[in-house]
Amino acid sequence: MSGRKPYGFRLRFPYGNRPPLAALALLALAATPAAAAEFPFCWRGANGYTMTGAIAFPDKLMGQGLVTEDDVTGFEITGYLDGTPVGRWSMDELTDETTWHLSFDPAELRFLTGGSFPGPQSQGWNANGEVSDCGKGGFGFNSGNWAQDLCIDGTWISDSSIPPATPFFASTVPVTPACGGAELLSKREPESPGTEVFR
Repeated sequence: MSGRKPYGFRLRFPYGNRPPLAALALLALAATPAAAAEFPFCWRGANGYTMTGAIAFPDKLMGQGLVTEDDVTGFEITGYLDGTPVGRWSMDELTDETTWHLSFDPAELRFLTGGSFPGPQSQGWNANGEVSDCGKGGFGFNSGNWAQDLCIDGTWISDSSIPPATPFFASTVPVTPACGGAELLSKREPESPGTEVFR
């Protein structure tokens, strides 16, 4: 084998054979994962239905006006009826056929609700406007101009429905299936990103 480097190129540094410290620092930063803003949340539907979850996106987007599904790096939800799990979904299960629409205001830590689906004031997390495409054994959530409600096992759960414009906030503290810890979020200023919520 000739004296060529295995990949056909050779690094050349202007200061001899040793790279400058600044270049090493830049390489180290490039190899470090970007910091993520992570927030838990809890939604309280009607008739004992609730949903917990967590959202993550690059920390630099905290100053952006709107975070959408294209920005999200981690997302998961679990549904409950009277505290008993009834289904879960995460973006790890995303396919080309999955309904995946999200609008989040990072300044207010608020999921935007009350508008027509799909639109900037709506949500579709594995559930379309009919709230019926979460699949056999599946789980999803939708917020449009008719209601906020759940999909379980491919079926719209009308008993879970609440008014479409009901405020829906993320939290900076841990939440429970009964939505404990998230009670006063609409009455206080958002804090800095919460602790890690994805395990």
